[in-house]
Amino acid sequence: MSASALELNPSQPAILESNQGSPIAFAAETSAAAKPETAAQPPASGTSEFRLQIKGLHKIFKGEDKDVTALQDINLSIRPGEFVSLLGASGCGKTTLLRIIGGLERNYTGEALLDGKPIKGPGRDRGFVFQDHRLLPWLTIEANVGFGLSHLSKKERTEIVKSHLALVGLEAFAKSYPSQLSGGMAQRAAIARALATDPEILLLDEPLGALDALTRLYMQEELEKIWKAKPGLTVIMVTHDVDEALYLSDRVIVLSPRPGRIKRTLEIKLPRPRPREGHDFNQFKKSLLEEFQLSHKQEDPEFSI
Repeated sequence: MSASALELNPSQPAILESNQGSPIAFAAETSAAAKPETAAQPPASGTSEFRLQIKGLHKIFKGEDKDVTALQDINLSIRPGEFVSLLGASGCGKTTLLRIIGGLERNYTGEALLDGKPIKGPGRDRGFVFQDHRLLPWLTIEANVGFGLSHLSKKERTEIVKSHLALVGLEAFAKSYPSQLSGGMAQRAAIARALATDPEILLLDEPLGALDALTRLYMQEELEKIWKAKPGLTVIMVTHDVDEALYLSDRVIVLSPRPGRIKRTLEIKLPRPRPREGHDFNQFKKSLLEEFQLSHKQEDPEFSI
């Protein structure tokens, strides 16, 4: 690889409830500017209890004919090291909320705080993975992973890129181009790129939605391994997949249809690695499906004597 490649310019489970852009632009702005098995790591002494806080957040999209309220009165706190999924129907504001956290949406009311400080735009403290991989097709995989590291020395960039390719199992494909990778491999490369800047929060916007069913299951396992390999990393994932949310998350946040409100929060008290079936898993799944009126309660059996 040429020296310029990295020197780039342009039993019954306990269910706890409460009621309640482009990759180039994102990378350019960010350049300028043993996870425990069942619980998030506590914050270091002297730091905020919460990595992220959303307080009284409202988001309205202005239109020529009418305004659309995308999010209404969102209040949410997420601790360091948590894996949280945002679950809801299409159009409920999940991606909008993720973009606000990422600093890509700035016209809203309320507060979005990262480590107690207002989010004013994108930064290296947040990595973003989109629905499609959005790798730059003219760059090799290693150059894509190192895209946001132009502020570092060549030696530092090379070491970081190498370690993150190893993290996602793509060391052998460093010199390949995105078109030469499968869908799952390309998404792993996108995750490596997002993690290369050592973010505090990894934002995932349906990163596995375009994959086939078997690849998606495999990538869910890989994503959990990557998360565990980054102690203290907070992950916030948008998904439509109930099973995916249950398999990966410490908490699942259910958003109501537009305007998006936090309708329900479920803390998933299941050990890791998690089975994808069984009584406890299915109880959580039934509880979530009932939020979307997709689960029918069984009638009590009748007996004739």
